[in-house]
Amino acid sequence: MNRNFVYLSETCDAHVNMATDEWFLKYVKDGDLILHFYQNENAVIIGKGQNPWVECDLEKMKADGVQLARRLSGGGAVYHDLGNLNFSFICGKDRFDKEGLLQLVVKALKELGIDCTCSGRNDLLCDGKKFSGNATADHKGAKLFHGTLLVSANLEKLSAYLTVDPKKIRAKGIASVRSRVCNLNEFRTDLTVKELQKKLVKVFAEWGGYYGEFAFSERERLEVEELTAHHSDPAWFLGQTPKFDFEFRERFPWGSVQLFILAEKGKIVSVRVFSDAMDPTLCPAIEKSLLGVFCENASIQKALRDSGISELDQLSKCTFL
Repeated sequence: MNRNFVYLSETCDAHVNMATDEWFLKYVKDGDLILHFYQNENAVIIGKGQNPWVECDLEKMKADGVQLARRLSGGGAVYHDLGNLNFSFICGKDRFDKEGLLQLVVKALKELGIDCTCSGRNDLLCDGKKFSGNATADHKGAKLFHGTLLVSANLEKLSAYLTVDPKKIRAKGIASVRSRVCNLNEFRTDLTVKELQKKLVKVFAEWGGYYGEFAFSERERLEVEELTAHHSDPAWFLGQTPKFDFEFRERFPWGSVQLFILAEKGKIVSVRVFSDAMDPTLCPAIEKSLLGVFCENASIQKALRDSGISELDQLSKCTFL
């Protein structure tokens, strides 16, 4: 039997909200679909495979008290404040329909008088400018599909804390982070986060039938607290820039890649990969492919080609050393 739930987060702490997403993904029952709404008060959220030292202005964030969090999904870094509404659809087995769920968001916005379109690998656009980015993660057949909705966010802060790869800027033919994003209240000045959330709940209920509000048991709350301890650990959200002999960076249509390679006696003994690719499995796949390989271009290229993964085959055409 299919069941639908809505859960409204009780906190604006990014580490708790990322932990709640993870709990839902790990424990969602087959046939269930949960819509999780949350806001983060003042935070930068990076993708699972990203290097925060490259993606963010960490010194400025520390000085301004901006929280750093890492999510389970791939994709790029985003800035959250209380002008931003975040949604997560967590689907049990056989309930995942990314396009259908994305169209729920589009339908809600159209009912609010805002016309928007889907574009690129994960964006929603109004008048050619991005107001929403989305990403996915999975766990043993369950799926997480979540995204941002900029309603009245402080876009100057967004520009201040995120350091976008110049290659990404050039590829899109744009001048800055600020120029390619927008708030929804540019198109309906009286729109509020609360009104948007209410409309999304209404459309979700009409689409999926009856829904109930999800309630955590005491045991489940303790499990979320355990996951929160992990998400608030700097070893998870910050990590360390690894020791390396060689560094490589490149950008592809599916995302950017940064490799740190450490070699001993001519072989790769350590490789750390960062990426804003939507697929969070690509970084570990690259690392697995290159460990133990001779530290020379031909061997690295062959190892990537032999992986059988199309993105790694594109990467294999690069010169690394």
